[in-house]
Amino acid sequence: MLGFGAVGTAASPETRFEAMAEDEIVCGCNGVPKGAIVDAIRTKGCATVNAIKGCTKASASCGGCKPLVEGLLKVYADGDAAEAVKEGICGCTPLGRDEIVAEIKRMRPKTIKEVMSVLEWRNEEGCSKCRPSLNYYLGMLWPGEYEDVKESRFTNERDHANIQKDGTYSVVPRIYGGVTSPAELKKIAEVAERFDVPMVKFTGGQRLDLLGVKKEDLPLMWEALDMPSGHAYGKMLRTVKTCVGSTFCRFGTQDSIGMGIRLEKEFERLNTPAKVKLAVSGCPRNSAEATIKDFGVVAIDGGWELHVGGNGGVHVRATDLLCVVKTEDEVVEYAGAFLQYYRENANWNERTSNWIERVGLEPVKRALEIAEERATLFAGAARDDAGADQRDVGRLCAGGQGCRPAERRRSVRLRPGRRSRSWNVGWRARWRARWA
Repeated sequence: MLGFGAVGTAASPETRFEAMAEDEIVCGCNGVPKGAIVDAIRTKGCATVNAIKGCTKASASCGGCKPLVEGLLKVYADGDAAEAVKEGICGCTPLGRDEIVAEIKRMRPKTIKEVMSVLEWRNEEGCSKCRPSLNYYLGMLWPGEYEDVKESRFTNERDHANIQKDGTYSVVPRIYGGVTSPAELKKIAEVAERFDVPMVKFTGGQRLDLLGVKKEDLPLMWEALDMPSGHAYGKMLRTVKTCVGSTFCRFGTQDSIGMGIRLEKEFERLNTPAKVKLAVSGCPRNSAEATIKDFGVVAIDGGWELHVGGNGGVHVRATDLLCVVKTEDEVVEYAGAFLQYYRENANWNERTSNWIERVGLEPVKRALEIAEERATLFAGAARDDAGADQRDVGRLCAGGQGCRPAERRRSVRLRPGRRSRSWNVGWRARWRARWA
């Protein structure tokens, strides 16, 4: 952890914070040193993390340095100034996530304006933090009834691309399971040449990233690609990383490619509190790095290990083992049930790794261990996914983009010991047919 290297591990937290140099960087995202935070506490009256954030921008980006900011606040605030203060989801309200969701369920408002009105928001227009969170909570609670408000989404989601530091955009089409074809690669290359894309880069999620796209070119580029969006900008499923598994690898025990593609097609349009990444490894060698994903699947001889709550980002966290199942249908059902339970209970913008750390694994296990409850959760994820498809089409049309929506697939009806008809054909046969 930042600032703790110069003092022995036996020292108290207070001693370690005091030993940090004044110019030592606490917030790496915004370059905020310890001295600036201490000055904000001592001379500017900042007595909460939110106040320090507003004054210095420390913890305003990824939030990874928040424990350090809290520690400095505790050490350097005078007297009762550092007492815990109840903070809402933003400065517009003192209410936290659970209180807001409970009141929405009780009073059943169906628009962001109604929520702000009945819950007596301080700022009647809301802010860039509460509007996206309310947009998510309403969509999660009332799928099919609530109409997504694109103005309450971040600019990247409205433009269907990631803005870069020079004002250009990054476009990432979806490549299911990291598997493509010569024809698809040729099309991407032709589009990149047509729009004079300065860089095409492979991503860590086994996709292709077209970097340096002008904003005015986005609609025509999506139309020319004629591929579903990879949602590299959204709080939803990003990628399902796979290894080749039993299709080609001599160590593979299961069809990881087929499983990964199936999961990605099943949940590609599911809105979630934060971005979600999946991976499927074809054997315990774990080439797809499934044990640092939000939901990771590791094939074993005769079954699948299901792992949850991993993160390979700022704070690396290995997954916890949720359970071991035998069939592909069970993998899909558990994945959908886990994602829906996460959707219903996590804070907006809270990754599964932070959520699992906060609530523990046992509540998740209990929620998913009863077959009937698991099936209900899975149905909730499928219901919202169907609605998300329609909302996404609406956003694309409203933005003037011609991005083709992904083809809708029939819902997987899960029955013990029975696989859906479309997946009874072996992956090898599907692979040969694709490349024939």
